[in-house]
Amino acid sequence: DANIGALEKAIAAIEKGMGGSLLQTSTAQTLKKIALGEKDMIDEDRQTLLSFLAGGADGEQSGEIVGILKELTSEMAKTLADATETETGAIQMLEELLAAKKKEIAALT
Repeated sequence: DANIGALEKAIAAIEKGMGGSLLQTSTAQTLKKIALGEKDMIDEDRQTLLSFLAGGADGEQSGEIVGILKELTSEMAKTLADATETETGAIQMLEELLAAKKKEIAALT
């Protein structure tokens, strides 16, 4: 997922001390969209992340930002895995139904 990739890229940049340069990239815009659109995100974390994106952070706050981003990455990866599993199950059920219907048609002709 593109959002997970953006989060991982941001984490790597901040951990390398390049948080300021991150603000000039499209990754920062993606992070802002994630922060504004993530309904399960804690408001305090959202405000911390948006504040960072508005003007950078000192070393202490960078650690907090990395923690927030890692948590978001983990939650998004779990959501993606759950959705993929659900979709795979639905596809399998549909294929089984299709096979049964084909047998039914064959028996009637």
